[in-house]
Amino acid sequence: MNLEEIRQKKKEYGYTNLQMAEKSGLPLATVQKVLGGTTKAPRYQTIEALASVFPKETLYDQQTESSPDMVREAGAAYAAQTNPKQRYPRQGTYTIDDYLALPDDQRVELIDGVIYDMSAPTTPHQLIGGEIYAILREFLLRKKGTCIPFISPVDVQLDKDNKTMVQPDVCVVCDHSKINRARIYGAPDFVVEVLSPSTKMKDILIKTKKYQNAGVREYWMVNPDTETVTKILFTPPTEEYPDGDMTVKTYPFSASVPVGIFNDECVIDFGEIRERYAFMFDK
Repeated sequence: MNLEEIRQKKKEYGYTNLQMAEKSGLPLATVQKVLGGTTKAPRYQTIEALASVFPKETLYDQQTESSPDMVREAGAAYAAQTNPKQRYPRQGTYTIDDYLALPDDQRVELIDGVIYDMSAPTTPHQLIGGEIYAILREFLLRKKGTCIPFISPVDVQLDKDNKTMVQPDVCVVCDHSKINRARIYGAPDFVVEVLSPSTKMKDILIKTKKYQNAGVREYWMVNPDTETVTKILFTPPTEEYPDGDMTVKTYPFSASVPVGIFNDECVIDFGEIRERYAFMFDK
C-alpha cells in the first residue's frame, strides 16, 4: 500500500491522525508530518506501520456506529466522555505537541498528560461566560486597569510544562509577560468555569487543585443547573499551611458576587443576568 492509498483508507475509515498514531505505534508528530505531506520521502518502515492500521479484508460499510474506532458525525463526534481513556489509550503520556496536532475543530483540554474532550457549550453556558467577560472588560476599561480579560477559547499553558493546556471559560491575566500571540503562559489571576454535566467533575475535582497549585488567586465555578456560584480564594503556602489554603463561599444566582482580586469593587450581578435571560433558564 502506498502513501496515497493510506490517505484514502484513512478517509474511508474516518480515522483521525491521533487514532492512526495509536494504532500504528508511531509518534503523532510523525503521522501528522507524513500524512500532511511535510515529510516528502517517509521511510519504508513508517509506510508499513501506517498500512498495518487497516484490516486487509474488512469493508468500510461493515463498520458500525458503535465501533470505538469510528469518528461520529459532526455535533456528536467530540462529545465529552466520563472515561476519556476509552478513546485515548495513551492517557497520561500525551504532550502539548500531541494537543497541537489535533484537528482545529476538536475541542479538548490536556491535563497532566490526559486528554479530556469538551462538548459544545449550551446557550446558558455561553451567555453566562459572555456576560461575565463583558462586565470584567467594562470595569477594567472604566478603571483604566492593566489586567486583561479573556474568554474561551484561549489556550492556557498553566504549569509552563508540556503536559497541561487548559481552556477556561473566562480568565483575567494581570502580568502581561504571561501573554504571547499563541497562548497564556502560566497561571491567570482569576478564572471562571461555567459547569456543564459533561465537565462538572473535572472542573470541581481536578481543576480546583490544578489552579491552586499553579498560582491562580481566585476561581469561580458557576453552575447554571443549580443556579449557584462557588467562589474560591486561594492563599499562598505558609508555614502553617505548606500547601496553601482556600476560602470557599457559595452564592445563589439572586446575589451579586464581588471579584476578590479587584478588592470587591467589581461585582457580577447574577440576579440581573438570571432575570434578563429568564426565558432560557425557565425552560
